[in-house]
Amino acid sequence: MDRGDNRTRFANVVIPHLDDAYGLARWVTGNRADAEDVVQEACLRAFRGIDGFSGGNGRAWVLTIVRNTAYDWLRKNRSATVIHVDDLEAIERMQLADDAAAGDNPEAALIARADEAKLEAAIASLPALFRETLVLRDVQGLDYREIATITGVPIGTVMSRLARARRRVIETLGVEK
Repeated sequence: MDRGDNRTRFANVVIPHLDDAYGLARWVTGNRADAEDVVQEACLRAFRGIDGFSGGNGRAWVLTIVRNTAYDWLRKNRSATVIHVDDLEAIERMQLADDAAAGDNPEAALIARADEAKLEAAIASLPALFRETLVLRDVQGLDYREIATITGVPIGTVMSRLARARRRVIETLGVEK
């Protein structure tokens, strides 16, 4: 293919999934700036490899590249024992400011943001394999087969990881069944 065809193909296959790519990178890296770096590198990889895309599920193809890029980036830039999570209080303040600007009830917004922050913290505390499976299923809305393709594991493993991730989040939040 010529370069123009590759650009068109990239625009059709990759660009529609950039929000999902950023969301996955954000959850894997735990940091907005790092996620942006990962997505930028993943886009470069996707553009270089667009000739290898044989059709099918473009979203799964893009998210596979993002996942692999994120783990490569983490290996290169962070020690295995360091896990970075954005300052949850700063996130709460920013989200409260957004809600106030929208005219929401401040008390209800505060309660909702506190619950959201607890949920984000519970998800962030999961081991990486459980976290990525939970995010791909419950945040990105992918089905088991797509997650299996992206992560390179059998569907049964996806189901097991998802169940364990959900159980750990519920335990962390202290939610009654």
